[in-house]
Amino acid sequence: MLGDNDEDIALAAQTLARGELLGLPTETVYGLAADALQPHAVAAIFDAKGRPPDHPLIVHVASMDQVTWFAADVPAHAQALMQACWPGPLTLIVKRRQGVADVAAGGHPTIALRCPSHPLALKVLQRAWQQGVKGVAAPSANLFGKVSPTTAEHVREAFPHLTVLDGGACQVGIESTIVDVSQDTPWLLRPGMLSAAQLSAVAGRTVQRAPAKPSTPVSAAPGMLASHYAPRARLRLLSLQDIGRLAPSCAGSLAVWSRSPVSLPAQVHWRAMPANAAECAHALFAQLRELDALGVAHIWAEAPPEDEAWDGVRDRLQRASSASV
Repeated sequence: MLGDNDEDIALAAQTLARGELLGLPTETVYGLAADALQPHAVAAIFDAKGRPPDHPLIVHVASMDQVTWFAADVPAHAQALMQACWPGPLTLIVKRRQGVADVAAGGHPTIALRCPSHPLALKVLQRAWQQGVKGVAAPSANLFGKVSPTTAEHVREAFPHLTVLDGGACQVGIESTIVDVSQDTPWLLRPGMLSAAQLSAVAGRTVQRAPAKPSTPVSAAPGMLASHYAPRARLRLLSLQDIGRLAPSCAGSLAVWSRSPVSLPAQVHWRAMPANAAECAHALFAQLRELDALGVAHIWAEAPPEDEAWDGVRDRLQRASSASV
């Protein structure tokens, strides 16, 4: 395990430059990182995760200056989003330079780019840049489809022999918002902690929410499978009333995560869900892991409120519950 001192940051950058994999902290979740321009290194990410090779990865850069290595075109509204939201939990999908980062892009004509705000991630990316690494592909450092990691220990559980840079618990706790800016209309493909309204105000044009089956084609994007982020236990989203009504039928092997206390059988494990969306996002994956570790067969989570602030949390819980069916 590497720490936050200069020597370890240098070692982390050297690991990437050699074409090896690295557990990299970001403000969203920990990434399984490799040099985005070394095809064998990126292929090792897919192999380690068990991820389909046509499922694109996010390439992390240290600044806007590195975008031109990967992007064939960066429209004005994309530049506005980068200037306002980078470094930060926003991924932008742009048209890809032909022949660049083919493996990381899953063979698609677009590529997903992000500049993380975690100070250790930025230091590693900057040091790696000095060693010829133009960008770092880094999907979540977990087995494909499983609960995302928000601590270095979570990463080591999945990949015991991986070199991991320990940056503490992730501040945001869920993956970045993804916006497709490769065409005239920007599309919000994956919700996170940045809302469509916030992004529209910055972009100077309306960021449209992509429906499940949009009539206008949108680009391939990471994290868009219907089933994802799944614990071992079967996860269900229920109203507080349904949790209280149905709990006795599963009382022998049930954990409940809800914003309000609810009358439950004594043997049911209960944890309090934060009432604030950002706090809930920060806790989400760690809480699913904790409840899973209890060995229960069922995890029931109170369905999040319908307002926009909860879109990212709702998305992750819905995908996790779809995977648990």
